[in-house]
Amino acid sequence: MQPAGHRLRDIEHHPLLTDNDNYDSTSSSSSEADMADRVWFIRDGCGMVCAVMTWLLVVYADFVVTFVMLLPSKDFWYSVVNGVIFNCLAVLALSSHLRTMLTDPGAVPKGNATKEYMQSLQLKPGEVIYKCPKCCCIKPERAHHCSICKRCIRKMDHHCPWVNNCVGEKNQRFFVLFTMYIALSSVHALILCGLQFISCVRGQWTECSDFSPPITVILLIFLCLEGLLFFTFTAVMFGTQIHSICNDETEIERLKSEKPTWERRLRWEGMKSVFGGPPSLLWMNPFVGFQFRRLRMRSRKGGPEFSV
Repeated sequence: MQPAGHRLRDIEHHPLLTDNDNYDSTSSSSSEADMADRVWFIRDGCGMVCAVMTWLLVVYADFVVTFVMLLPSKDFWYSVVNGVIFNCLAVLALSSHLRTMLTDPGAVPKGNATKEYMQSLQLKPGEVIYKCPKCCCIKPERAHHCSICKRCIRKMDHHCPWVNNCVGEKNQRFFVLFTMYIALSSVHALILCGLQFISCVRGQWTECSDFSPPITVILLIFLCLEGLLFFTFTAVMFGTQIHSICNDETEIERLKSEKPTWERRLRWEGMKSVFGGPPSLLWMNPFVGFQFRRLRMRSRKGGPEFSV
């Protein structure tokens, strides 16, 4: 069952696909060819709920900052400057969230473990390759199978329900930007909440907001709790992601204590490989490489993608 000259390792000892299997060998090459024209989207109930909750919480924070704290303020420039800063951070955070959620994290084409594909690899004698028994694909080095995405993901770090996607080779930079902008906007919101409480205590509660004092207090307290939780979570995730990039080691590889068989890109080399190019302001831009296309859903049985 195995072609001569190399070995195929399969944990569950599944053979290669045969001509009678339900897989079209031309679909793999065609899927790779139009991968750039496909918007990735995981149809997972929990992930979609978490993603919607993330957006609603950011919109709530923007509402409280804008309509409860800044617009009632008598200081015009204080309101304008802080309003522009917070809304820019919110837009950048949500844009990074969308790019993380709708970007293919580095999925390996399904069902490419065919004899034809094996022969095209031109493997050296004695070379070992691995096949995933779940999605029937040849697993590249450092790829791991995600049970939620139902695909093998290159350099998979983890599956995050808050972005309804895996964090992998192709979307890690957007996830890092998402955590950074959420952490910054949370800090900004907490500072504004503190200043608002001081202003309301020193003055008249009826004059510091257009809402009644009880409603104002409830909205500010909830925003403070949200800001603390968001900042704690995203700051920790941002730190772990930067640490993983600088050490060229994913979270899965760290937890499994996998010995590196690849040439590590440490520190700045790792950052350059993830964010692309030398350090610049483009690293902070989640819109880099974005091209607007008409979105339509392709009726594909069991497929997680939307095509454009």
